[in-house]
Amino acid sequence: MNTEDLLNQIAFIKEIDKVKYIQRKTKLFNSDRNENDAEHSWHLALMAIVLAQHSNEPVDVLKVVKMVLIHDIVEIDAGDVFLYDLQKNHDNSDEERLAANRIFGLLPKKQADEMIAIWEEFEAGETNEAKFAKSMDRLEPLLQNTSNDGGTWKEFDVRYNKVYEKKSVIKEGSKTLWNYAEGLINESVEKGILKKD
Repeated sequence: MNTEDLLNQIAFIKEIDKVKYIQRKTKLFNSDRNENDAEHSWHLALMAIVLAQHSNEPVDVLKVVKMVLIHDIVEIDAGDVFLYDLQKNHDNSDEERLAANRIFGLLPKKQADEMIAIWEEFEAGETNEAKFAKSMDRLEPLLQNTSNDGGTWKEFDVRYNKVYEKKSVIKEGSKTLWNYAEGLINESVEKGILKKD
């Protein structure tokens, strides 16, 4: 047994517990309680398993699950940036890069390199797996907001055009899920829970 590797892995496991404390703006389904990053990542992992058949292209589901489980770990250091934030761009890659290097760097080198590579692949959004993982990441909050009578859209006065723009990424990973999501967006406008300019 490699004691040093084990101790490094345990240090990483203890560090990522902090993900449970990162509050997101989005609330749980039919609830007024904010979701945390750990709940979000767990939900995306199960969504990826259940919805994989709807991916535009065949995907390595295990790789997608890894992506969605680790994609927000960097928020331990970089913080969560609300998708619709008007002050700070959601793409805070410099801060997130430093966080990825520090947090994944707690692991033995081979594991750290693998985690960083998976995180980078997700961030780049170019492979079939990354596109599908990003679809999950954009679909889940949409489902939450529609279950909460507009949720964060209402709370932060997010308009239809911005929601449509940010959620259209879903189609890159799954046209089927995008058709469903687009229907929910349009239905939300009809119900008056999402406003057009």
